[in-house]
Amino acid sequence: MTTLLFLPAHADDDWRWLRIVDEAVVARGEGVPDADAGEVIAVAPADAVTLHWATLPDRSPAQATAAARILVSEASAAPVDGLHVAVGDEAQDERPIGVVASARMREWLESLARIGIDPAAVLPAPLLLPRPESGYVRADFGGQSVVRGATSGFADEARLTELVTGDTAPETLGRDAVEAAIAVAAARPVLNLRQGAFAKRRRRAIDWALLRRLAMLGALILLTTLTIDLVRIAKYSFAADAAEARTEAIAREGLPRGAAQGDPDRLLTERLSRLRGPGAGFSATTAALAEAVRGTSGTEVVSIAFEPNGDLRATISAEGEAQANQLVARLREDGFAVTTSTFEANGQRLRGDITVTLP
Repeated sequence: MTTLLFLPAHADDDWRWLRIVDEAVVARGEGVPDADAGEVIAVAPADAVTLHWATLPDRSPAQATAAARILVSEASAAPVDGLHVAVGDEAQDERPIGVVASARMREWLESLARIGIDPAAVLPAPLLLPRPESGYVRADFGGQSVVRGATSGFADEARLTELVTGDTAPETLGRDAVEAAIAVAAARPVLNLRQGAFAKRRRRAIDWALLRRLAMLGALILLTTLTIDLVRIAKYSFAADAAEARTEAIAREGLPRGAAQGDPDRLLTERLSRLRGPGAGFSATTAALAEAVRGTSGTEVVSIAFEPNGDLRATISAEGEAQANQLVARLREDGFAVTTSTFEANGQRLRGDITVTLP
């Protein structure tokens, strides 16, 4: 069902409409039509739209409109910046071009919006008439008389009509022919003025099937990611278990035969402690003392003794008290606890005992 709503030529004129079902006019009336009466097509008054016909190259809509604006600028006295130019897609050598003031186009759409109508298209009134192969046709609708020729369309005004048609009088169409032509034009418009800045905004319907597919794909992606993480965790766990088993096997190789069963790490640590002695062990403690003596000039080791409790007792000879204190400080910096006895003079040097152990 389609309703043609004729835009008033003047503000005080009445609204008129026709209702079309199955390419036949089934109702007509004045005023604002029922908002629930299907698609609405607005019809612009013939005296508000200037029509041209021109051969335009087969380009994109934007390129065709740009070419049409150039043609219109050459034929119009008004600045082209204030004009709205629309190009038809009529499948003929010459395509119709509609020119209307941008302000007028805006007023129409705003007035329709105020009565709750957003038209699917805005058609120039002359293009509702059939295109004659020759001569001109005339009809009355929407409270206005309209004339159309093969490459012209305008409001029927005595002087203008005679100037355009010359000696060829327009053929007045009967009611049935007019309604049949209107039904065809409404079903297959050759020029819709709602283009460019005035194009009808389409509301995008929510594709629930697509949303479900996207949700399913998202869930599969999350499941795949989780599966990858689980596989990676399992792989790391198996690798850690294998490394632990290998470490345990290597540790057991360092134990003597017949060693007690238990934690290999603990058993290996106990054996190492027995081999190196208590505390830091003889070797590590003696090496730390030797390194401290080597780094302190004027000091030397006279004697050492390693006690069963892990203490290392050493007799140190130093040039002076400063060198002895420096040696003790070095050992303490290495993490050892050091106790000293009183250093006594022995000739030109000092001699004393120190005890080195782990704190």
